[in-house]
Amino acid sequence: MTMSAGSSLAARAQRVAAVAAAHADTVDVDARFPQEAVDAMIAERLLSIQIPEDLGGEDAGLSDIAEICSLIGQGCSAAAMVFAMHHIKLSSLVSHGADSDWHRAFMRRIVDGQLLLASATTEGGIGGNLRNSICAIEVADGRCRLTKDATVISYGAHADAILVTSRSHADAASADQVMTVFTRDQYTLERTHVWDTLGMRGTCSDGYLFQGEAPAEQILPKPFAEIAAQSMLATSHLLWSAVWYGIAVNAVARAQAFVRAAARKTPGVTPPGALRLAEASNLLQLVRSNTIAGLGEYEAARADADRLSSMGFAVTMNNVKVASSETILSIVNHAMLICGIMGYKNGTPYSLGRHLRDAHSAQLMISNDRILGNTSNLLLVHKQDTSLTG
Repeated sequence: MTMSAGSSLAARAQRVAAVAAAHADTVDVDARFPQEAVDAMIAERLLSIQIPEDLGGEDAGLSDIAEICSLIGQGCSAAAMVFAMHHIKLSSLVSHGADSDWHRAFMRRIVDGQLLLASATTEGGIGGNLRNSICAIEVADGRCRLTKDATVISYGAHADAILVTSRSHADAASADQVMTVFTRDQYTLERTHVWDTLGMRGTCSDGYLFQGEAPAEQILPKPFAEIAAQSMLATSHLLWSAVWYGIAVNAVARAQAFVRAAARKTPGVTPPGALRLAEASNLLQLVRSNTIAGLGEYEAARADADRLSSMGFAVTMNNVKVASSETILSIVNHAMLICGIMGYKNGTPYSLGRHLRDAHSAQLMISNDRILGNTSNLLLVHKQDTSLTG
């Protein structure tokens, strides 16, 4: 089902962003799920736009989804991150479930019910290393069973389904993994960790003991190594970068409004924050260009599984993530210095505390140190592409 004429993706996203912005501060203060924003996403049918048209979706590209992440991120980064993580998981279904009758039918269910997908890839004992698992799925008599000590499941209590990684069987190596879709009626969650964090509080990423049982056909038919390399790596780094860009855009907009207000008070005198605003604008353009270039690289590679799995592509996506996550902190810091005490205080038109705290999550999802370590290993055997023509 597609939206009526005149309801472009951008217009629908703007309506969601307005709702998200109206509730962003209470979502942060109360560390609560951004339900109003997610309800707006459902009303605008944005949770299924990535799904192919023959399954009822709108076949939206990753650039379209990234733009929506950015627009919502300007209003509420937690709401935008929920939207991004949902579409990161959906990309695995779209890219690797098309040949499975069950997963195709499930994508139709997502369209019809605007179902929200969550992810359980982290685990006690391995932390955020998503390419290793301790738990193993058990398959017998056409059924699969899984118990996982998931230290983080983003918005797990609010999801309609969770995509869970595990070893493929009891004797499998830790990197021999599969991903399985479990719907809400097929699992239980026992909370083990409370999400009490500096920022991104509205993602409600509590830890749980996950216990699920489902038909074995719900295991995605491709190894998780392929899923991670060909869909999750790129979509995570690019959509996260779009969310972070949205945070930075709003921070710079507040700083610009502050400088303009100061200029009106003293006509003919350049406000002291004007030069720093120019520096922030320069940094913002770097993040924008970096993200757009990464999206272009992904669109060029998406039809070629070998290219998606190549070392060069992994290096490019890793660099997009590291650069975006580090630069937005500088941007928000610039904005804070421009706005001064009015940015430091809560409850003003120039308040930036939430932006700064949310931005600090960027270098930790997935840890930049882990990503740089992976990139350094790749560069031992791979010559980086340095051409300007691609």
